[in-house]
Amino acid sequence: MNRLFNTRTLLSSALIFGLVFATSSAQAAMTFVHPGGANNQADLNFVKAKIAAGEQPWTSKFNAMKGLATAYTRTTSPQDGAEEAQKADGLKAYANALAWAYTGDSVYAQNAIAVLNTWGRTFNGYATNGQSLLNAGWIASLMGPAAELVRSYPGWSTADRAMVQNMFKTKFYPALNTMSTWNGNVDLAQIDGMLNLAVFNEDEAEFNLALQRLASRNPNYFFLFTDTGIIYGSWFNPSKWVDGITQETCRDNGHHTQFALASALDAAEVAWNQGVDVYGQNTARYTSALELMANQILTGSMLGTCTNNTTTTDLYDTWAIGYNHYHNRKGLNLPYTLQLLNSTRNKESSWNIFYESLTHGNLPAGGTTSSVASSAASSSAASSAASSAASSETPTPPPSSGKSGGGSIGFGFLMILASLSLPRFAARRPINANGN
Repeated sequence: MNRLFNTRTLLSSALIFGLVFATSSAQAAMTFVHPGGANNQADLNFVKAKIAAGEQPWTSKFNAMKGLATAYTRTTSPQDGAEEAQKADGLKAYANALAWAYTGDSVYAQNAIAVLNTWGRTFNGYATNGQSLLNAGWIASLMGPAAELVRSYPGWSTADRAMVQNMFKTKFYPALNTMSTWNGNVDLAQIDGMLNLAVFNEDEAEFNLALQRLASRNPNYFFLFTDTGIIYGSWFNPSKWVDGITQETCRDNGHHTQFALASALDAAEVAWNQGVDVYGQNTARYTSALELMANQILTGSMLGTCTNNTTTTDLYDTWAIGYNHYHNRKGLNLPYTLQLLNSTRNKESSWNIFYESLTHGNLPAGGTTSSVASSAASSSAASSAASSAASSETPTPPPSSGKSGGGSIGFGFLMILASLSLPRFAARRPINANGN
């Protein structure tokens, strides 16, 4: 569905591996917060209370999601290539895990664990090329949060939980850690999956690898005029360059960009829940992308950025996570994003875009948790590298080649990446979903 980009990016991927593992040994051990994947305990508690009180819109959104939270009947997992069956399993696992978190009904936890255990026993893994890399990212972005939510369920045995963790390491990691050479939405889906699995597995090396990949991908996907050193050879020939345009904006006028933005913001949310502020390093980048794309969807016009000026009619439920952080937590005004969130248009959940308006929509101003206090910078070589690429110089993007690859990542940028660190903040105190 996408075409390959150049060899230099493949070599860059290998360099990322070397940089991560060369620097990770010098770090202090990371203490993971649970639950702390895509969902934190305070947000879960807030939504749970609203559902228990029958308040809207939470109750109607929960009832819609609950239709997926049914019993699992397979005895073996769908294998690589059975895309729709794998998608159904991922959605079922996550829906059941959220239903347990919101109701405390053990039947839902058992349903989610049945999916995870079946995969742990029978899944053979993904190929390390092509569509398999995208599917691994999508499914990890569903299975990881599901496993993280039910990790504290007392009926999930230690042995079975360890089996699932090992399955993620041996059957998912090889595909996730092979950076896709397709368009950038694929790499971002992989990164999202990596972070969610790393939290469940308490795998600091994998966590830091994902952060480095995200730091490298961000400026190569979300455009800012302040960026320097980026090669814009595979951006589908924008007719006008503006802050917030993406590598795939003019590919299909907002369809794939919604998936890419969903993955980037979900990854930032996972990092935030572990005390790492990816959001802060990318405020201008992410908010520009949110506002530009929301305005385009609201107006039906690409606002002159692409030769085809008609926006996609697809609309996905992927606006609440970014809005919750930048507006509810940080107080930034995002009027187009808010207008789109409040519109009556149906917003579809699909693949790793999963009922975000339920899990992160309508959360209170200021956030459900206090701001995380800054501490001494850790030695994670992560996404502060993105901000280091910015300067006062305004580059003129070269004409696009029209190739459909993911964009080239320069060696100089990646060498800078090795020497920089992402601020890590004091993690929130772990609180298990069942109160233990």
